Amino acid sequence: MRDVVTAAVILAAGGSQRMGRPKQLLQIGGRSLVRRAVEAAVGAGCAPPVVVVGARADEVAAELAGIDVEVVRNKAWEGGIGTSIRAGVAHVAALPHPPAAVMIMLCDQPLVDAAVLGRLLSAHAGAAGRPPVTAAQFDQTLGPPVIVDAALFPALLALQDDRGAKALWMERPKIVQRVACPEAAVDVDTPEEFERLLRTELRTGH
Repeated sequence: MRDVVTAAVILAAGGSQRMGRPKQLLQIGGRSLVRRAVEAAVGAGCAPPVVVVGARADEVAAELAGIDVEVVRNKAWEGGIGTSIRAGVAHVAALPHPPAAVMIMLCDQPLVDAAVLGRLLSAHAGAAGRPPVTAAQFDQTLGPPVIVDAALFPALLALQDDRGAKALWMERPKIVQRVACPEAAVDVDTPEEFERLLRTELRTGH
């Protein structure tokens, strides 16, 4: 198995309009969503973990106190997810020792833990000749978390403001390998979804 150094870019810049309050700071099991995402990335061995902040930037950054994380402020966050991907990838690409790949994550997928990320990393670090993109497969779609090789960093940096990384392989399906990650299907966009998640957490203790 080939050792691939993978950074994590955790997107936490959104304004949470549908939630009505910053979902990055919502607490599940005593930890905020953004902190859980960072801890998952660290636990899976991603380095460095980079969090892209925008709306409520100071509050989100303060929530990460005590964790060895790099915070990138995206002043153009209102333009769309593409602006945050570009900001995070530009940061890791400019590091003295750029990573071989980047894991793009959302902060509102609370069931995506270190084990789920490890599943993706193991697949991506597999045999030679694998595709340059490894994406989570869930609910008959592909989405984050997704690992993208450094060779595609220029393409990520050229994303339109309102386009996510999925735009890269929609017309080139052969460049992506799919890894079953049903946990990624659970996200938190509305108060109702958050309440359902809390009720599930109370029942399962997770």
